[in-house]
Amino acid sequence: MFLDLAQRGDYHRAMNLNLVLRRLTAVLVLALLPAGLGAGTFRVATYNVENYLDQPTESRPVKSARARASVRDSIRAMNPDVLALEEIGGVSALMELRASLKADGLDYSYWEFVDGMDTNIHVAVLSRLPIVERRPHTNDVFLLDGRRFHVSRGFAEVDIRAAPNLTFTLMATHLKSRRPAPDADEAQLRLEEARVLRGILDERFRADANARLIVLGDFNDLKDSDPVKTVIGHGRFKLVDTRPAERNGDNAPNPIPYFEPRNITWTHYYGKEDTYSRVDYILLSPAMSRHWLTNGTCVLTRPNWGVASDHRPIVATFKTEND
Repeated sequence: MFLDLAQRGDYHRAMNLNLVLRRLTAVLVLALLPAGLGAGTFRVATYNVENYLDQPTESRPVKSARARASVRDSIRAMNPDVLALEEIGGVSALMELRASLKADGLDYSYWEFVDGMDTNIHVAVLSRLPIVERRPHTNDVFLLDGRRFHVSRGFAEVDIRAAPNLTFTLMATHLKSRRPAPDADEAQLRLEEARVLRGILDERFRADANARLIVLGDFNDLKDSDPVKTVIGHGRFKLVDTRPAERNGDNAPNPIPYFEPRNITWTHYYGKEDTYSRVDYILLSPAMSRHWLTNGTCVLTRPNWGVASDHRPIVATFKTEND
């Protein structure tokens, strides 16, 4: 019907119908999330929006209007209270997305943008909940084979007040990609960035053993990899992996009991290898895990997800009260 209208030249009717269909799809996808999680709860999501640029760079083009609209559809479907973003362009690109979401009914009054060493893409945070303190990490360095490197995208660290009795710290990251780097091994660079991040987390735990932390973003590696294991840590302050999965009815345990259930958890399509893998994470400190609602945690599934990004977003739900 949309094509028929467009071919007849009824452009405005076609565009209106397209908008209605997009919003209906978002409503249907949102219905896949469990009901009854309203009062006393909040949602936190992370989404690599794949080169969300409003100005071209030497190596990256402007994101198309269709792709930007699809990104907004995904965000609207999740309806997160706090959203960590990876691969956002400059501040103007973040403000365009924020304004477009507001026009769609999602008003994020608070935001954070981290201006790291990578001048093309950045880490950012949008929040409906008050950001009460900011500690951006923009100049962290490490030594590798005797050479000094910067953490490419830095880390966003913000304290967010979810309720009068609950403030938590959100740490958003985008670790080094799996693409080859000219100056060093990409896997080793990613591991060193992970070590820097874990060092920051250990400082928070030394200051407060009951720190409420949410560590999330695109780690660009698998759970059994050294970078991810480094961030998760071990012992008393080991982070809890929320492991969001598709809400498709899978509930059978793994026949090998020491492995995770065989849910569908992939978040990224890597075209070079034609592989689907889980590289995006929402990790929790032990104290924050006591607020976590497992039935409100998932990978977002929607038709033509790849129009928006090569990543699928993930979302977790939390309660403001602590049992």
